[in-house]
Amino acid sequence: MKIEHIAIWVNDLEKMKAFYESYFDAISGDLYHNEQKNFKSYFLSFADGCRLEIMHRPTIPQSKNSHVEENIGFIHFAMSVGSKEVVDQLTDRLKSDGYTIVGLPRTTGDGYYESVILDPENNRIEITV
Repeated sequence: MKIEHIAIWVNDLEKMKAFYESYFDAISGDLYHNEQKNFKSYFLSFADGCRLEIMHRPTIPQSKNSHVEENIGFIHFAMSVGSKEVVDQLTDRLKSDGYTIVGLPRTTGDGYYESVILDPENNRIEITV
């Protein structure tokens, strides 16, 4: 078994799509729009076959989760980029482009080399080898 996709509600579909395409080489499917439900989404595919669904509906309330204060429930997902050098380079690129770096590149106690960043809507992403 494998996780086929993860879905997140977003405020700005186009901005989020561009972020994942630019920094994580996502390939976007076509925009899905259900006019009756006022729902729109994109499936973003990655080289290993995993997908991220970004979804928007204006009536969805803002998350109470915070990147500062963690709560029970979904907290992050990890993107494997292949090497420590790429973790460092991508983290530096995101930092210079003004994105929030929650954790600088390091080797964790459980052996991962990772950094932790926030996407444009404050979803936490671990960038790992």
